[in-house]
Amino acid sequence: MKILVTDGMDKKALAKLREMGHEVVEQFYAPEELGAALHDVDAVVVRSKTKVRANHIDEALGGSLKLIIRGGVGVDNIDVAYAESKGITVRNTPRASSQSVAELALAHMLSCARFISHAGYTMRMNLWEKKSYGKGIEICGKTIGIIGYGRIGGCLGAMCRALGMTVIAYGAHHEPGTFARDGVPYVSLDELLERSDFVSVHAPAADGPIINSDTIAKMKDGVVIINTSRGANLDEAALLEALDTGKVRAAGLDVWATEPSANAALYAHPHVSCTPHIGAQTGEAQERIGAEIVDIIGSFEK
Repeated sequence: MKILVTDGMDKKALAKLREMGHEVVEQFYAPEELGAALHDVDAVVVRSKTKVRANHIDEALGGSLKLIIRGGVGVDNIDVAYAESKGITVRNTPRASSQSVAELALAHMLSCARFISHAGYTMRMNLWEKKSYGKGIEICGKTIGIIGYGRIGGCLGAMCRALGMTVIAYGAHHEPGTFARDGVPYVSLDELLERSDFVSVHAPAADGPIINSDTIAKMKDGVVIINTSRGANLDEAALLEALDTGKVRAAGLDVWATEPSANAALYAHPHVSCTPHIGAQTGEAQERIGAEIVDIIGSFEK
């Protein structure tokens, strides 16, 4: 097959695809050029930067395209239903980056608890503001509510339990009072918001923000909010207001409403631990993603 890789891919996986006899083209295309490029390839591999929309699929119809692979978990940057209605298969790599994303969420939790991000920044500004950061909190003994208890949420839950936290979960398709496979109890969203000292979002992009002014109002005063899922799951204006009033103690954010983010008021806020969508950016995750893509293409050929 002729395979287009638009957003980069692990070099070992690229080499393996070529060893299998595939022609691999590595090139990013602007949105207005993507459809024409898809017309001439059998498969395309994207990450989060490339958006494959209905108009691109329309331009590709009549050509060779039969497989779209998202290297990562979410497929909201692909019009999946439309592609499949046109006979194009869409796949992703849901297992490969779970550990990496969960570890980053935990890192943001610790950063928020102890002001690590901003304290380090002020030291690099030649400031010694020890007293300003003297009221950190421990995460041991606290309750974390995980919204979306799938692969990533489950990984985070296991780490949090090991650190002495109480873990509760909310899943849109799970009844309150039932339990996940690891014994974590599912609760209603309202109960999770009311009980949690930390709230971490690991759900697919919803129709509207899961974290908004209404849901924040139901949370404890001084709650810590973590979002490593999708920027659309969080109302940035509502979060900024809650940070300024102190309703929200701190927030750890890896994903943003628009990327690159232009919301300097939020990412530069002293109580925000911020990263530029690097949840899956570890060497181990990239190797696993690449290997899973190779497996998908190998199975697809058969």
